[in-house]
Amino acid sequence: MTNSPSATLIVLAGLPGVGKTQVARAIVAQRPAVFLRIDAIEQAIAATRAQHGGSVGIEGYAVAYALARANLALGQTVVADSVNPLEVTRAAWREVARSTGAASIEVELVCADLVEHRRRVETRASDLPGLVPPTWASVQAHDYVPWSTPRLVIDTARVSSDEAARRILAACALPISGS
Repeated sequence: MTNSPSATLIVLAGLPGVGKTQVARAIVAQRPAVFLRIDAIEQAIAATRAQHGGSVGIEGYAVAYALARANLALGQTVVADSVNPLEVTRAAWREVARSTGAASIEVELVCADLVEHRRRVETRASDLPGLVPPTWASVQAHDYVPWSTPRLVIDTARVSSDEAARRILAACALPISGS
């Protein structure tokens, strides 16, 4: 366990297409941090499973929790990019921070403009080999439980990824490169 004051866990959550990965990349561009993207982890597991049979379950989140814990223990800032749809996944991220003595912030990204959200989903190209982006119908049907705990909410239809990153870093009181 670390009690490093610099160790901070930034948990980004939200439905596919709201801009989590873009905001995560903007955070990392403004402040050195470890970027953990569930899509990348799950796609690597899926590719391995395709060769040997089986499908991806909760392993992607479990791997991300372990990697976050290891990096937080080193005093690193960690940005976790995942849908984070259920209270159990949200609680697990909080436990990762608690177990390492790291500060943490939970951020729910939304795109309140449904026309814009749909456009993003339908025109999205994957940058991960083999990952098929979700359809608008699958995003609408996604199991996403409303939050019951405090979090920072940012509407990506109203602010740029860079501005969202600045708001998140300010909420964490973390320095921003070039400021």
